Amino acid sequence: MDTKELTDWLVGEARLSGDGIAIVEELGRRLVHAGVPLWRFRVAQRVSNPLLAAWGVIWRSDAPTEDYVVPTAWLETQTWIGSPFEYVTDHRSSLRKRLRDLDPETDYHLYLELAAEGGTDFFCLPLEYGDGSVQGTSITTNHPDGFSDEHLELFEAIRMPLAAAMEPVAMRRSTASLLNTYLGKGPAEAVVAGAVRRGGLSELKAVVMFSDLRGFTHKSTTWGDTKVLEALDQYFQVVVDAVHEHEGDVLKFLGDGVLAVFPILEGTNVPNRCADALAAARQAQNKLGEVNKARLEAGDEPIEFGTGLHLGMLTYGNIGSADRLDFTVIGETVNLASRIEGLCKVLGRRVLCSSAIAKHMPDTLTSLGKHDVRGVTEPVEVFTDRA
Repeated sequence: MDTKELTDWLVGEARLSGDGIAIVEELGRRLVHAGVPLWRFRVAQRVSNPLLAAWGVIWRSDAPTEDYVVPTAWLETQTWIGSPFEYVTDHRSSLRKRLRDLDPETDYHLYLELAAEGGTDFFCLPLEYGDGSVQGTSITTNHPDGFSDEHLELFEAIRMPLAAAMEPVAMRRSTASLLNTYLGKGPAEAVVAGAVRRGGLSELKAVVMFSDLRGFTHKSTTWGDTKVLEALDQYFQVVVDAVHEHEGDVLKFLGDGVLAVFPILEGTNVPNRCADALAAARQAQNKLGEVNKARLEAGDEPIEFGTGLHLGMLTYGNIGSADRLDFTVIGETVNLASRIEGLCKVLGRRVLCSSAIAKHMPDTLTSLGKHDVRGVTEPVEVFTDRA
């Protein structure tokens, strides 16, 4: 086996590619070409993200390559606890397990699953990164004789070069993941693309959706912090899920408010985006009904929120101080969406839309007349779903 050729490729061409899936696929191919009876090859990477624990790539000789992510809650389950990946990351040393004569009562479930599929030998090794973190890689064969000593020596020889190739990929993935979590997909992509200059503002046409929890001030003073946070999480979850499902971006949580946008890019069908935003608002309200049913069964008070929708131009980009920036959207469109939401309680409606939305959905919405709103000189006409 030409170990040097393999390691040179890892620290050179592979490292510069920046493509984790391509690296794993090509490494799998090269190991097979080198005579390794490779059946399954997995690289797992921890992510610096409060919502995601890890992402990884699984290459198999008999199936397409799989790219996956793992939620943070996974770290508290038996899937992680006692796993070979936990062992190698904690001990910074490799682990080998023959997949023969396993004990269903004591052996880790992954070994049993691999053996049931025909696996015969399993080797897991740590990938150590420059920041002190340790990642995991597993290599499995279904060859009757398992891995030879020569194979294991090769795996150890490529351990550090593989870490060198995967570390920049992991760093970029973690950065993008964090930006996406805190900024939303669209703004995250803009920041990654270079929109990081203070005062660097751009204009965008979009449907703005603003939601606000009812009676939050009273709840925050009478429920206690734990119940308030639990209710906020439930409320945020239904709104965020609905916005994402209809291809919108959640930009901010403003106390008990949620600011989301449905961008209208060049060539986008405006009525369709208006329909997306309205569908998201409806879905969130419908899902809240399920949440409230569970809350009532648990002896908790139900929660309610209103949503305002408006279409127009807005300005987005970075604002802030010399050493602290915030990626946000501003403008009259945002303000009016917030004011329209404020009319929900007054008019006894859960979702209200502006005339800018209604003109693109004349058969869906009906007018509730014009109403005075704070900060706007002329009365604003608002619309709701037809009965």
